[in-house]
Amino acid sequence: MRRFQALLQGESLERALVMGILNVTPDSFSDGGCWTTEVAIKKQAEAMQVAGADVIDIGGESTRPGAEPVPLQQELERVLPAIEWVRAVTDLPVSIDTYKPEVMRQAVKAGAAMINDVNALQASGALEAVAELQVPVCLMHKQGEPATMQQAPNYTDVVGEVRDFLQARAQAVMQATGLSAQQVWLDPGFGFGKTLAHNVALFSALDELVALGHPVLVGVSRKRMIGQLLNDAPVTARLCGSVSAAVLAALKGASVVRVHDVKETVDALKVAMALL
Repeated sequence: MRRFQALLQGESLERALVMGILNVTPDSFSDGGCWTTEVAIKKQAEAMQVAGADVIDIGGESTRPGAEPVPLQQELERVLPAIEWVRAVTDLPVSIDTYKPEVMRQAVKAGAAMINDVNALQASGALEAVAELQVPVCLMHKQGEPATMQQAPNYTDVVGEVRDFLQARAQAVMQATGLSAQQVWLDPGFGFGKTLAHNVALFSALDELVALGHPVLVGVSRKRMIGQLLNDAPVTARLCGSVSAAVLAALKGASVVRVHDVKETVDALKVAMALL
């Protein structure tokens, strides 16, 4: 909790925050179906805390390429108990990964400390919800919707378009909610309506996003882009690639890395920062 609060207050940190991914879904691309019971969720949350996670991101709707939307009630039934279980066994802040205003409201009421929105608070009522809740948010860029976003991603200037979109959304959010720049995180949305070439260009230009003055979150853990860079390695063979990318993102100025493999990432970041 201390490091999470320090980032929100603009303090310098010895390493990037590690956000552990806890998908309580049956169909997420990497860990779908793994964490759907109280026992499993509590065990994984405890393991993440021991491993050094700074925040746990709970999601109840898969946004992998090809995923279909989940009804509101079903998402609530997945995430609300999970938030309570995680908070019962850890003292880590919880992030709710959702774009639905009602899920935001109920999740924060249940104890979530921030909102991670793949839709950058563009859904009807989302800005109003955050203005009421007054919790930090992470705004992500995506092109298209999960069901179809990887069919034909197209940009004239992917770095410029993503940067300008996130800057505009951040300004709109701060104006509507009163949140500070440190409370509005930016996520370029690797793999969300982007080819490998787009992803590589965005990663190479992370400094342009960092220069906007907001914490930047990078989430590439186990994603297809890692597999593509490793000669089409399957999800189960992307650990080293994912950890390498997380460390490089931190070295390029990212404030937060969102990962499946918490211990390995924390260890790698500690060593990298010590040797740097």
